[in-house]
Amino acid sequence: MAVEIKGKRLVFTREQIADKVSALAQQISQDYQGKNPILIGVLKGAFMFLADLTRHISIPFKIDFVRVASYGAKDYSTGEIKLTKDVELPLKGEHVLIVEDIVDIGYTLRFLLDHIAAKGPKSLKLCALINKLERRKVEIPIDYVGFTLDKGFLVGYGLDFNEMFRCLPEIYELIF
Repeated sequence: MAVEIKGKRLVFTREQIADKVSALAQQISQDYQGKNPILIGVLKGAFMFLADLTRHISIPFKIDFVRVASYGAKDYSTGEIKLTKDVELPLKGEHVLIVEDIVDIGYTLRFLLDHIAAKGPKSLKLCALINKLERRKVEIPIDYVGFTLDKGFLVGYGLDFNEMFRCLPEIYELIF
């Protein structure tokens, strides 16, 4: 059954996003000074955020990626988490920062945090561009938060609905 999209409403402008990403990068650079962290981008949604964030980080770091899926073509998580691409760098004894686009229900991030923690990093933190509270089922410790919202299905700046709208330079709420 197809979902009808009636429109979209601007939530965050390019300028707001750029300012927040720069501030997060500055804080991360300060907190990880001398630690050479590994940043793990969560594909596909976080790729724009991670790219912009890394352009502003002023300390040495490494990058790796994971890919997990739980939404498919729906506007809600199925609760079934699939790891479709694992990290390639060794994480044992490393400082690891997971970079995610949005924390929503929490199932995916709980799965991912547990998965990465099992690899034995020295430290493990989470940076999320958006902390969305409306449907949270699992408490997730977010160390670096860009924006906090109560609700809305968001697209743009890497966030998608059924692989659409990722390329939008701003963040919008879809109206169903």
